[in-house]
Amino acid sequence: MIGLQEAIDIFVFSVRDGFVQVSAFVAITVLLFSYIQYRTGGRIVSYLESHERMQPIAGALLGLTPGCGGAIIAMPLYIRGTVSFGTVVAALAATAGDSAFVILALAPKAAAYAYAMAFVAAILFGYAIDIWGLGVGRVDRAVNRISRPMTDGAFTTTNVADGGPSIPNYEMDQSCHDHGHGTGDDSGLLTTISHGVHVLWWGVAVAGLVAGVLYLVRGAPEVPLEFAPTFFGLFTIAGLVGTTASFYLHFVGRRFIGEGEAGRIRDDFTSAYETFQHAAMETSMVTVWVIAAYLIYEYSIVIFSIDIGAIAAAAGVLAPIGGALLGLIPGCAPQIVFAQVYAQGGIPFSALTANAISQDGDALFPLMAIDMKAAIVATIYTTIPALIVGIVLYAVWPYARFGFGVIG
Repeated sequence: MIGLQEAIDIFVFSVRDGFVQVSAFVAITVLLFSYIQYRTGGRIVSYLESHERMQPIAGALLGLTPGCGGAIIAMPLYIRGTVSFGTVVAALAATAGDSAFVILALAPKAAAYAYAMAFVAAILFGYAIDIWGLGVGRVDRAVNRISRPMTDGAFTTTNVADGGPSIPNYEMDQSCHDHGHGTGDDSGLLTTISHGVHVLWWGVAVAGLVAGVLYLVRGAPEVPLEFAPTFFGLFTIAGLVGTTASFYLHFVGRRFIGEGEAGRIRDDFTSAYETFQHAAMETSMVTVWVIAAYLIYEYSIVIFSIDIGAIAAAAGVLAPIGGALLGLIPGCAPQIVFAQVYAQGGIPFSALTANAISQDGDALFPLMAIDMKAAIVATIYTTIPALIVGIVLYAVWPYARFGFGVIG
């Protein structure tokens, strides 16, 4: 059982932590790519579309960036039909997620080795899927039998193995600039409010990024709920206000300004303000999914008394298998805990590497929001190279044991 006060605490802390630990970092990455798109007039997307052989490498490079922002960018490119399904798998397999910041701070040598192996495995597996398929069609058909559509059109689609998005004829630019839905003064007022919330959102995102960086520099400590001119106060206020603004932009603001559809990618932007607006809307959508994942994870941990560290430490040779399977859970919350357990000497390096390859971080959320079938197939396929690399590492490399690369 769980008490009312404990349930409230879990909710408040999850809402706060999700924005500072995840969304603030995602926002910067998405903004960077969007700004490059703005400055280059969309030539990067055009290049990827016309150079198919480079796509898995590009996907892995996007995934390799710390955090989830780079891999998030690859998802709407796939939905649009610009990149292949192998590129999606490569981006997700290379994704280090937000746990990368923890490992980079506490065990930088381990991070370098783990993410280098994840990068190589991602590229090889991405190309293997694009060239040989590796049974994607069978998995796709199996997933199709799971249930009726879980999202709009997500399961009533063509085959993922066909080489493109499973949503046929998905139009990326559909009705995305319909501003001011509604009539009269209410529409104008909400449009003004929405632009104001967008500006506020970026101010809070910068504050959240500062708090997030300080949090990592301090070794990821426990952060009490505090409203004061201190680090704890900055962390708390930025997290709560940022999540609130994100929910407003995603559920209300998108109908009056900016993007009407989630998980989109634009060829170019007409202004710098529109570039910032696009990044805010995309990150707000991710924030909604991140908070949901945090809440599910935190409540499950308390209700079922799950101790990831104890389970991983007792697993032995099964630890890399456990690390790979843990990566099936979307979001970064369990992966961050896993990284902290590694830094404390609780799990072997092979398990960390398997988890680094398997985890999709928050990058899976945009794909889940639009194409649930492709998301499920993709996360299954990132687990395969994770299992292979993790087990081989544990068996043949002595440094794959405990404590490798941890700053003592």
